[in-house]
Amino acid sequence: MEQIPAPLQEAMRFRSTDRLAEQTVQACARFEQEMVWESLPVLTVNPQIAERSRIVTFARSDPAHVAFDMLRTRLLQTLRQNGWTSVAITSPTPSCGKSLVALNLAFCLANQKDCNTVLMDLDLKQPQIGQMLGARNNASMEDLLGGRCELRSVMQRYGENLAIGMNSRPVKYSAELLQSMDAAKALRDMRKRLNPHVILYDLPPMLSRDDVTAFLPNVDCAILVVGAEKSTIEEVDACERDLAERSNVAGVVLNRCRYGPGY
Repeated sequence: MEQIPAPLQEAMRFRSTDRLAEQTVQACARFEQEMVWESLPVLTVNPQIAERSRIVTFARSDPAHVAFDMLRTRLLQTLRQNGWTSVAITSPTPSCGKSLVALNLAFCLANQKDCNTVLMDLDLKQPQIGQMLGARNNASMEDLLGGRCELRSVMQRYGENLAIGMNSRPVKYSAELLQSMDAAKALRDMRKRLNPHVILYDLPPMLSRDDVTAFLPNVDCAILVVGAEKSTIEEVDACERDLAERSNVAGVVLNRCRYGPGY
């Protein structure tokens, strides 16, 4: 057998060492991310509260969950095809069901075991996510975005692959906070530490105030939720055009569900 030249042997040795070092770094990063996920407080959801809030993808006993399965699959395909991660969820006006869609989509994504998902309640003036889940946390989203608290003070973990960030109190200067450098840094840190495959941001209605416009530079795409008995064609057209100018429109969801107070 012909002997491998010494220079080639040396090159192969270095390549093997580099590959081992890269694998070690990747393993350490995965371990660190797993530790961050496990450090989050566990979210316990009362099935009766979930049913009352119309979170049909929680128990999956209501046939309506199939529509969210389809939305999840189409969204994942769009994200993977484009290399996207972050999704804004908004509506033209209040009472269109955007927070309901965000929660149902989050629990639906949680059933995809190879997909780590984060849901953040960034409807800072009228937070709904915690109320709809019957859950609270110790700090506000304002504290997290301002860099004054840790992830575990605002975020809770459901199962192994869903983390939900809830807001405990309204924020007065919400648009100013959403476009601040502190908020951008806090969100970068969250993405780095949790490394989720999908991030859902529940944002305020577009026509109510300028929060969505302020935050859109932070996301890859957006979903517009319209109310079948609420939104007008003019409102939908105006919002869709605005989203297309500032981001990528991942879809328009027609929500026909009727439920209690909130979005």
